[in-house]
Amino acid sequence: MILQKDILNGSEILERELIQHTLAPVYDENSEILILGTMPSPKSRENGFYYGHPQNRFWRVLSEVLNEPLPKSNEEKKAMLLMHHIALWDVLKSCTIEGADDSSIKDPEPNDIASLIEKTNIRYIFTTGTKAYSLYNRYCKSKTGINAIPLPSTSPANRRYYNDEDVLKEYSVLLAYMG
Repeated sequence: MILQKDILNGSEILERELIQHTLAPVYDENSEILILGTMPSPKSRENGFYYGHPQNRFWRVLSEVLNEPLPKSNEEKKAMLLMHHIALWDVLKSCTIEGADDSSIKDPEPNDIASLIEKTNIRYIFTTGTKAYSLYNRYCKSKTGINAIPLPSTSPANRRYYNDEDVLKEYSVLLAYMG
C-alpha cells in the first residue's frame, strides 16, 4: 500500500492510498445483468465482500427489488445475485483513493470487464453511481460494446441526494431487464 499526500487549498493535506481490488467478481455462466461499482470501500475490503458498510443501502434495496429476504452473510448475498442471474464487480482493479471517496480517485486502472462478459450471458450493465458510470464509459465501453445504465449510488454519503424511496424506485428498473 503506497501513501501519497496531496495538498489542497494550500494547507489541507489528504492521504491517498494505492488500492488493489482484491474481491473476486460474482458471476456464473447464467449471469445476464452486470452491476458495477467503482472500487470496494475500506469496509467492504475488511468484510471481504461488496457493499460491506452497514450504512450502505445496496443489499436492502436489491433484496426489496427482487422480493427476497435481506441476505445477511456473504454467501447469502452471492446466492441471491446468482439466483437472479446478476453479476457484481467493480470498474476498477486499482486506483489511488482517499478512503471511500470516489471523487478523489486518481490513476484508475480498469478491470477486464470484456473477459468477464465473454464467460457469461451478460447483455445489460448497470453502474452504481456517476463515478462508476463515467469510468466505465471512459475505460471499458469500447471493449464491451454495451451501453451502461446509471443507477444512483447506495452509499451513505449519497443520502442527501437520494432518499431511500428514490433509490428503490431507480433500482426497480432492473426488473425490466430480467429474463
